[in-house]
Amino acid sequence: MVNSAGLIDGVSKVLTTDGPSGDGYKVIEQPLGTRRPLRIVAVGAGASGLNLARHVELHMENVELIIYEKNEDVGGTWFENRYPGCACDIPSHNYQFAWEPNPDWTSFYSPWSEILQYFRDIAKKYELYRFIQFKQQVTSATWSEDEGIWSLTINSLETQEETSDWCHILVNATGVLNNWKWPDVPGLHSFKGTLMHSAAWDENYDVTGKKVAVLGCGSSGVQIVPTIQPRRTPTWITAGFAQNHAGPGGANFDFSREQKDEFRRNPRKYLDYRKQIEGELNTRFRFVITESEEQKEAKQYSINDMKAKIKNESLSKHLIPEFAVGCRRPTPGNGYLEALSKENVRVVTDPITEIVPQGIKTSTNEVIEIDTFICATGFDISFTPRFKTTGRNNIILSEQWNGRPEAYLSLGVENFPNYFMYLGPNCPIGHGSVLPIIEHATKYFINLFKKIQTQNIKAVVPKSAAVRDFYEQTDKFMERTAWTTPCRSWFKNGKVDGPIIALHPGSRIHWFHMLEEIRYEDWEYTYLTRNRFQYLGNGFSTHEAPGLDTTFYFDHPESGYKDY
Repeated sequence: MVNSAGLIDGVSKVLTTDGPSGDGYKVIEQPLGTRRPLRIVAVGAGASGLNLARHVELHMENVELIIYEKNEDVGGTWFENRYPGCACDIPSHNYQFAWEPNPDWTSFYSPWSEILQYFRDIAKKYELYRFIQFKQQVTSATWSEDEGIWSLTINSLETQEETSDWCHILVNATGVLNNWKWPDVPGLHSFKGTLMHSAAWDENYDVTGKKVAVLGCGSSGVQIVPTIQPRRTPTWITAGFAQNHAGPGGANFDFSREQKDEFRRNPRKYLDYRKQIEGELNTRFRFVITESEEQKEAKQYSINDMKAKIKNESLSKHLIPEFAVGCRRPTPGNGYLEALSKENVRVVTDPITEIVPQGIKTSTNEVIEIDTFICATGFDISFTPRFKTTGRNNIILSEQWNGRPEAYLSLGVENFPNYFMYLGPNCPIGHGSVLPIIEHATKYFINLFKKIQTQNIKAVVPKSAAVRDFYEQTDKFMERTAWTTPCRSWFKNGKVDGPIIALHPGSRIHWFHMLEEIRYEDWEYTYLTRNRFQYLGNGFSTHEAPGLDTTFYFDHPESGYKDY
């Protein structure tokens, strides 16, 4: 471990540019490609933090990485969400890192506990725990322009002791669905029964014999209801993702021992299976285009399927939406609609006016008495970090984003140098597995980090003009999508109308393609030295170090040409 003072002093000594009189210029006695010491801090040890740790270790040198995690273990959302029925709605074999395939998934859609164990196994196998400090919550981050570092304040959730740290590069790996919130319903906390949020579930609580109400129309509510069985607003209940590979009617199923053994024995066959599912997931973007044939087909299919399962025309009118399929994230709710027809379930369609001590009061002045109120009402999707983040010129990120969060390609923020995000505003998280998105972002980050490390760069920040241009393109494209039709969606941070802040203006493949080539011209650079080319050093290259092949360019004469 390198202490902060030593590392900063070391950098300044190596990169001194002037002679004793201050007017001379010196050649640095180091070869081109020398990697200066770099300190990176990431916040969050979920999928993003683990992927970053693995690939920094594989692809970077002379780096110190520290990950602060508020929980007591890795896993992020899969460590925190443990409600009944909690599972991934993406097929298991595609909700995994491409670099760590797992042939032993139990079922087509895995429960939270199995996904959590997958991440724990990765952290153990690759010794990633050594990078992570648990039960440590970052409470503030402040950029120092003079030093070119982030100053951090960290609170120990065990001792409440406050400590300080610093880094050259700050990575927000806390994810998009990490800050759960109570619904804005009058009188909510006057309820005298048991009040719970799906993202803060008490595993010791038993709902058996209780009169339970569930509020929420996202995937959590759809999973909870058929598992425990009461209440709802319209959302599209669609066929499962990769329907052609699921069980009958899109149902979940368990893999046999023979299937698992075959996946393990035949990696090529296992890869082909995963590629088939991924390919089907990638085609789903087409139905997001409002006037497309795919949208019309998806809507008609969902109407027919929902009517067949509800079998109640009056209820169908309340449960089948009028907005386009995809306005909210489509929910493959296996067993949900069937649960609404059970004798012990009442579907309440009257609006809630307030919560009273006994239960729920509706617009008809009826008070529905309940024992347990489960709020599956989602998260704060403002994208603002939970820690106070202060950038250049004392600009506070929560204030800059007060009206609307805007990021450069979802990865960086103007006025916040050396600050990078996973799954930031307008990232393609609406259709398909999030893990390939994390992997592509990591490649982009590391390539940019290497440039910072080897080219005398003190700070990089997205140019304001690049951000403005990106959002002009984004807003114009969104006009043609289902996401802008009138529905209350977390894509719009819980609003019916308003800008789409959570989704990329294009498909996942479109986003992957976009990131293949870093548009270095969209970044503003501040250098550690007066002369930007001082990193060229003593005229030699690290490529000609002893033992290396200095005739490498003979082997692949056509390399270096990019396919745009």
